[in-house]
Amino acid sequence: MRDTLVLNASFEPLSTVTLNRAVVLVLQDKAIVEQTHPELRMRGAAVDIPAPRVIRLCRYVRVPFRRQAPWSRRGVLVRDRHRCAYCGRRATTVDHVVPRSRGGGDTWLNTVASCAEDNHRKADRTPEQAGMPLLRQPFEPTPADAMLLSLGHEDYDALPAWLSQGAA
Repeated sequence: MRDTLVLNASFEPLSTVTLNRAVVLVLQDKAIVEQTHPELRMRGAAVDIPAPRVIRLCRYVRVPFRRQAPWSRRGVLVRDRHRCAYCGRRATTVDHVVPRSRGGGDTWLNTVASCAEDNHRKADRTPEQAGMPLLRQPFEPTPADAMLLSLGHEDYDALPAWLSQGAA
């Protein structure tokens, strides 16, 4: 599981890595721990350190500019925090606001997380035709926001306020 956020030397989010990889980067003096997991420690024969939640690289890494986050079903579920856009219950499927049969595509602005019941009830209609208003409008996350949201509810909520304020 990738549960450690890696920041560039300029504090911009770069990626997520496994806890073991984060510890290796810190022990090799390639990264600095910015935030730790409470009550979780990494122990070895000659080392005992708190488990890192957020690390920052010591050297700046140049990253090619990425205009938008790639669309995926998992990304839509993560963006909507696994909550149905129609009723608010746990979402397990992705629904197209404008159905694919009517020209709607797999885009961030045309897809929402949905529970199976509401997805089946809406069927091949728009939300207005089905009488099912959206509780929240879909949005297109930036690549950095998509990465932060992918950390999960517990880890995302525990991030410093200055880091998590961009993601919705």
